[in-house]
Amino acid sequence: MNAVDRLTVFKTYKLYVGGKFPRSESGRVYEVTDAKGKWLANAPLSSRKDARDAVVAARKAFGGWSGATAYNRGQVLYRVAEMLEGRRDQFVREVADAEGLSKAKAAAVVDAAVDRWVWYAGWTDKIAQVVGGGNPVAGPYFNLSSPEPTGVVAVLAPQESSFLGLVSVLAPVIATGNTAIVVASERSPLPALSLAEVLATSDVPGGVVNVLSGRTAEIAPTLAAHQDVNAIDLTGATDAVQAKELEIAAADNLKRVLRPQPVDYNETPGIDRLTAFLETKTVWHPTGSLGASGSAY
Repeated sequence: MNAVDRLTVFKTYKLYVGGKFPRSESGRVYEVTDAKGKWLANAPLSSRKDARDAVVAARKAFGGWSGATAYNRGQVLYRVAEMLEGRRDQFVREVADAEGLSKAKAAAVVDAAVDRWVWYAGWTDKIAQVVGGGNPVAGPYFNLSSPEPTGVVAVLAPQESSFLGLVSVLAPVIATGNTAIVVASERSPLPALSLAEVLATSDVPGGVVNVLSGRTAEIAPTLAAHQDVNAIDLTGATDAVQAKELEIAAADNLKRVLRPQPVDYNETPGIDRLTAFLETKTVWHPTGSLGASGSAY
């Protein structure tokens, strides 16, 4: 058979929930186009039920992921970078289509995203040393503080920076032991859906990252109000009104909220996103003749 006789094999994009690739339970899809309006693919149109399923999967995975050693989490994140490097050409094409970039500029974006994974992989076993430590107290006690992950984090990925921005908001969440539900860029979800395939074939346990595509206005309110979501990153809120409404909904169970803020994803990040979804545990331990028992709160 000649090459000209072959039918084009179109890729079927799916959600990523609990380590599996379901279609939306609603059966809906929506058209994804490139920067010039050319059709690229049909992406799943997630429902509120899909969002709830993702929360269940993230909660189930939290114990194992947060209980892993920081060194092990670093190894897993580095493995993701390795896998991305191996599929570099695919992501260059998808980023070029999604963001209307030349091949050279798209390649620079993908390389920066791979480097960003490596950067956060290096922080997994260091962040506790930076933000934890011993505290001076007035009394015969050791007082030690150490960071712990917040829990299940909903992440609204940036709308414009569909890959480097996505990696920049997702990697620090899981690097610190949280699990995540990611709402991909509404206009350009394909890089996020392809990233899910990389996560599934690397060492990231199922449920640690769950990826949804569709309408942010439909999915985000369910996540913001969900009682088993502990924090939400509003970076990808479509406007200030939506961000405010989601923040109000999140207040019902005292979620941590990271408000939208101007970011240049090309700059080396600080540790702000690493610490945004950490809680501080303080342990008191008596010294001297007070005995060996201690208390923590």
